[in-house]
Amino acid sequence: MKLATRPGIISFAGGMPDNNLFPVDEVKEIINTLTTEQQQTAFQYGPTPGLPSLLESLGEFLAGKGLPLGTNRLMITTGSQQAIALLARAFIDPGDRVLVENPCFIGAISAFKSNQAELTGIDLDTEGIRIDQLEREARRPDKAKFLYLTPYFHNPGGLLYSAARKQQVTSTLTGTDIVLIEDDAYGNLYFYDDDKPRLTPIKAADPDGVDICYTGSFSKILGPGLRLGWLLLPDDIYQRCELIKQSIDACSPSFTQVIADQFIRRGLLEPYIERVRHEYRRRAETMSDMLQHTLPPDVQWNRPRGGFYIWLTLPDHIDASAVLKRSIDQGAVFVIGKTFDPKGKQHNTLRLSYCNTNEEQIKTGITIIANAIKQGNVLS
Repeated sequence: MKLATRPGIISFAGGMPDNNLFPVDEVKEIINTLTTEQQQTAFQYGPTPGLPSLLESLGEFLAGKGLPLGTNRLMITTGSQQAIALLARAFIDPGDRVLVENPCFIGAISAFKSNQAELTGIDLDTEGIRIDQLEREARRPDKAKFLYLTPYFHNPGGLLYSAARKQQVTSTLTGTDIVLIEDDAYGNLYFYDDDKPRLTPIKAADPDGVDICYTGSFSKILGPGLRLGWLLLPDDIYQRCELIKQSIDACSPSFTQVIADQFIRRGLLEPYIERVRHEYRRRAETMSDMLQHTLPPDVQWNRPRGGFYIWLTLPDHIDASAVLKRSIDQGAVFVIGKTFDPKGKQHNTLRLSYCNTNEEQIKTGITIIANAIKQGNVLS
């Protein structure tokens, strides 16, 4: 983050929305037109599960995804990072096994490791987590507590799971007592209408025999500074998480909950998501075109269909850390893939984020990174 904010550096590192895309004018209008009662609510403590008004409006938004609000309970969290951390504390005892994708979201790795979990990484293919590996790990006698997935424009891989692969995941977990944590931070940021059928959450089916805890966030679809996320989960797990949250921060920020609630109720959320979705698609296409024209042919990557990221796999003999050093010297920064490896060993991968840079910066920065790759930073 220090490098990303250094003057003159082009950052493809953070998964941060562009400051210029935030709905500042809409939020100003909301704040200026709140009633006295709403203003007072914004300044006050709120219930641990969230303000009732936001729970209602967010519930309606999530119901539009087909999620089972009637048979599960919804909780507002202080960002989806807290949602993941609450689940980690609810399930993990020191030494417990947890199944994750490899690569995996660094925030989840941190939350699980801080609770002294033993992480088992399962590889991805073009459709999602590999079922052969999942089946093997799910059958082990030292049973895993849960499986953590990010099926919708995966962080860091950019992958969108196929409907068939999601069905295979639930079939594999049925009867194992392994809980599924479904992280959906990016699902609203799809680029192509053809992908809509693949965006239906696994939680929407609410399959028998598998407990599913669904997490989401306002960070990518409104603003990370609001520090608001959510959990939708079965009642018994909800009760555990509510007690844990009470001991951490008592309640999420009331001020931003009021803003988020009004943003939904005034019909602003869907048009705003539509606006930023088109902008991110332009940036993703610009980055993809640059990568296609500048990268050596032995570098593997896929054009993103949504979200914030492109994942590059370099030839085995090239060290992404060495590429990063050369890129920084020339004015561009990214995140090496080793950061997202549960074991911290993968040396030849990297993540590029296109969400926080304009198209001209993308063209300049990708040229720098491609040249750094071509210089062949060979492992010693």
